[in-house]
Amino acid sequence: MLPPRRFLPSFSLLAAFEAAARSGSVTAAANELGLTQSAVSRQISALEKQLGVALFLRERQTIRLTLAGDTYAREVREALRRISNASLNLRANPSGGTLNLAILPFFGTRWLTPRIGRFLDAHPGMVVNLITRLEPFDFRFDTLDAAIHFGPARWPGAALTFLMSEDVIAVCSPGFKTRHALQTPAELLEAPLLHLSSRPDAWESWFKAHEISFDALHGMLFDQFMPMVEAAAAGLGAALLPRFLIARELEAGLLVPAVEAPAVEAGQYFLAYPPDRASYGPLAAFRDWISREMEEETLAQAGRIGQ
Repeated sequence: MLPPRRFLPSFSLLAAFEAAARSGSVTAAANELGLTQSAVSRQISALEKQLGVALFLRERQTIRLTLAGDTYAREVREALRRISNASLNLRANPSGGTLNLAILPFFGTRWLTPRIGRFLDAHPGMVVNLITRLEPFDFRFDTLDAAIHFGPARWPGAALTFLMSEDVIAVCSPGFKTRHALQTPAELLEAPLLHLSSRPDAWESWFKAHEISFDALHGMLFDQFMPMVEAAAAGLGAALLPRFLIARELEAGLLVPAVEAPAVEAGQYFLAYPPDRASYGPLAAFRDWISREMEEETLAQAGRIGQ
């Protein structure tokens, strides 16, 4: 339920305030909005009167946000952005079939994007907007309908649909493997290791899974998968990578298994979404589609491992 009308300033007042707050100038705001300086000044004054709070400090020919004005400007800017995005989505797809989906960068680039055309072909008129996110967020304060989540099945306030488990393998360049004469998992303890900041204990878990004792593990640190893949292919170290996301490097021989060792399960993928959006048409259709695609991927992985 919306608050009483007296607490909802008009769009024109908010737009004038936001433009002046962002530019720090009534003149610049007037030029941007196609209004006169006096009109913008009147709108800002009307907003301050309605709110009962001073939003700007007037100093000769300049304006400066008050502390309260600065906080309000940030919130108003985000609200206007959301309204703008909603309007653009509606204009792009008047039927309302739009899905705003947060994706993990490497997963989105390597796995989802090449396949999303199949979903769109099967659902003409639907639009999927992809936004990269690395960390969970609060659906209550975001415009996203759903997100691809990797890790524990914990996301407060969200419903989770299991998609698949991820297996990782230790890989490196052919030259790196020859140079370090790698044959057994334990020998990787003497080789440079590449680490991902979002999975700081990946190598520890891998060595434990192979019952190998170790002290501290060091090496280069990366904040995303793609630079780490390139570093491994360039011979800078061995990396733990999801087998299904590096198929092209393995097929091209840019990366090879560093040692003969079974793959290790590193975590699980889920589709996360607000419970009250579960029946939203585009989300329900996408959830069914990606569940089938992931099931096929799981079977394909099992087939590759069995070869």
